[in-house]
Amino acid sequence: MKRDRAIDCPGNPLKRRDRLSIIAEILEIAKDGALKTPIMYKANLSFAQLNEYFLFLLEKRLVEVVVKNGGTTYKTTPKGLKYLQSYKQIKNLLRTKEENNVKNAKASSDCQTYW
Repeated sequence: MKRDRAIDCPGNPLKRRDRLSIIAEILEIAKDGALKTPIMYKANLSFAQLNEYFLFLLEKRLVEVVVKNGGTTYKTTPKGLKYLQSYKQIKNLLRTKEENNVKNAKASSDCQTYW
């Protein structure tokens, strides 16, 4: 069961991504416009998952479809860029608190076991 406890350690690469972080990752990849398949691979999502996220992102107008020379790309909108900026600010705020907690606690032995 040590493995389960390690999932709660800060910075653990095994921790599942939440919906907001996946959205931020898609928006970051699509900043300059990108095709669907590269977004899918870079965000490490299945085709079905990506389509689900795109439906949401298009509905909320965080991404837009750009058709150029017969090709379809997806580009982060100004509203999507604002989301990204806000997400990064919140993440940095939380990361700072998390890092301070880890420094003060000197990290638990369970975390050290896995890193």
